[in-house]
Amino acid sequence: MRDVVVVGAGIVGLATAKALQDRDLAVTVVEKEPEVGTHQTGHNSGVLHSGLYYRPGSLKARLCVDGRRRMIEFCTDHDIPVDVSGKVVVAIRDSELPLLDELERRGRENGLAGLRRLDQSGLAEVEPHAVGLAALHVPEAGVVDFSLVARRLAAVLQAGGAEILTGRAVVRIRPGPGDVRVDTTAGPVTARAVVNCAGLHADRVARSAGVDPPVRIVPFRGDYYRLEPGADHLVRALIYPVPDPRFPFLGVHFTRRIDGTVEVGPNAVLAFGREHYRGTAPHLGDVADVFRYPGFWRIVRRYWRTGAAEMWRSASRHTYAAAARSLVPAVRARDLQRAGSGVRAQAVTPDGSLVDDFVVVETDGAVHVLNAPSPAATASLAIGDHVADLVTRRI
Repeated sequence: MRDVVVVGAGIVGLATAKALQDRDLAVTVVEKEPEVGTHQTGHNSGVLHSGLYYRPGSLKARLCVDGRRRMIEFCTDHDIPVDVSGKVVVAIRDSELPLLDELERRGRENGLAGLRRLDQSGLAEVEPHAVGLAALHVPEAGVVDFSLVARRLAAVLQAGGAEILTGRAVVRIRPGPGDVRVDTTAGPVTARAVVNCAGLHADRVARSAGVDPPVRIVPFRGDYYRLEPGADHLVRALIYPVPDPRFPFLGVHFTRRIDGTVEVGPNAVLAFGREHYRGTAPHLGDVADVFRYPGFWRIVRRYWRTGAAEMWRSASRHTYAAAARSLVPAVRARDLQRAGSGVRAQAVTPDGSLVDDFVVVETDGAVHVLNAPSPAATASLAIGDHVADLVTRRI
């Protein structure tokens, strides 16, 4: 019998397994896909977040700031390319200036170093092709390949004696008096405790353990474009808009990735399936599951106009380019080529609130990570330590 079974081999699950292994516990990771880091880990823009956006004192803020530092250390130790290139958050309307003030306040309270307010000429020095009324320069932001980080974490775990069992979907979790049995499609695994890091399916895995989770995962897809090589000189590093405080999404932005290409996006639209990437078939069972949830319809009633605009922008390259031009006016629709997409596991409460902070629930013999959206990849090593502390107190 193992000490702990971790369900999910995304970057959060692997980082949690590493933290448990560092505490001399025998760990098995169970993953339904044939490879690690398949979904949210492998479908994001690779941004290393600084901790700017998050409410001071929140779990997100604390774990992001610590996790970013530790992620850079891990990448340095394991020869993984990382570029702390900095970013600018740009206000393009007068109404956004107070929001920019609030971001600066949060960043300073969260301990970010080197924050600098920019006027129009200062913005032009950092990003010559960006425009705005004012901007905030955040030098601690950067980029990394989180898929590569996940693969390296898996190799470190296996070198230390951990099992990583891929191609095994969890069917049911059965807590017992002294152990927990995890039934999978390839047979059972028994341990003293289980950690649910199943990401897009975390609420379902929790229900399979007899838990009534306080949130439901509603999947949102983000579609990306990439700047044509002839236009990628328009962006030096990272250019973000001031985010709408009603939503946990950051808006269409520009990212010079670790491979040097420039990505534009993502937007945020309802995904017709928990793994419904652009160009793949919808999953009708997932759609029905969302439609049965009262919290979803409360979101629709509150934000249907915003949702409809996002759907239209997703379908129209010209509309997408117009959003990008608000930050970098030289961008044209012909400069955008379709790139990948990702699906965000967004936790929603029954009253229709989009949960912004991480959500971790403890039960007998189990810890369930029910909401770990961005900046979870950046914060993953710190999240892993946080969850490992909860587990070790139990066993």
